[in-house]
Amino acid sequence: MSELANELQLDDLGVAVGLPRPTADLDQIEDVPYRAVAFRDNDLASALERSATWLREAEAWLGESLDVSAIHLDYDNGTGSPYFEVKLLCNEEDLAGAPVAMRRHRD
Repeated sequence: MSELANELQLDDLGVAVGLPRPTADLDQIEDVPYRAVAFRDNDLASALERSATWLREAEAWLGESLDVSAIHLDYDNGTGSPYFEVKLLCNEEDLAGAPVAMRRHRD
């Protein structure tokens, strides 16, 4: 397992350098404990579409289904904040690219 850990290329958040990132300025991959990938927008359909697009891109990069343990929907009616927030709670090892490194190690 230590060989595998040495092969992972992680950024400051501990996610794989090659993992596709959410594209809108307000979207982000959050830090631990839940590894939420958040999509924020005043339009719920837009936030959901971006989350689905990112999920497809991440799964294509990963080469398998991304382990999403929950989807959380929230809203913020504060001034200046996007109203909707869609969060995908993702497996930390998937976001770190462990399945990719394991396949490389196996092959």
